[in-house]
Amino acid sequence: MKKIDQIKATAFLRLFSFWKIPLLWWVRPSIIEMDERKTVLKIPLGRRSQNHLGVMYFGALAMGAEAAVAVRAVQEIQKSGKRVDFLFKDFTANFMKRAEGDVHFISDQGIEVKDVIAKTIQSGERESKTFRSYAVVPSKDPNEIIAEFTVTLSAKYRPKKA
Repeated sequence: MKKIDQIKATAFLRLFSFWKIPLLWWVRPSIIEMDERKTVLKIPLGRRSQNHLGVMYFGALAMGAEAAVAVRAVQEIQKSGKRVDFLFKDFTANFMKRAEGDVHFISDQGIEVKDVIAKTIQSGERESKTFRSYAVVPSKDPNEIIAEFTVTLSAKYRPKKA
């Protein structure tokens, strides 16, 4: 991903979240990498995202896990030009270590997200699929997974009314 594309993607994410999901905007997410398969989203550890122990708060971790999948869904919906609503209908997390630095949330199922959006547009029916993402703290160990998440994306095509 070129630096300019990274800046544009981050600007879009922050603007979108400012208007639609202000709590996500508050933690200042950034897109580090994004292509057809993989999304890497960063939430910095700081006053806005840490708990009383100085590690990333559970809520900020949950937002990052969800956003790593959602940002790809939003991109696909925009490309389609169709009105597709989506939400996450469940969430599970497994925390292995404390998030003691900026956290990168990684989703490598971009093609599957694209397929769910395409399928709901084609069928007109609600489509759901469960996706995995995980988190690392690159400043500590970029290869050590500190948390794993699953979220179920539920999407529905809403044709324009005549």
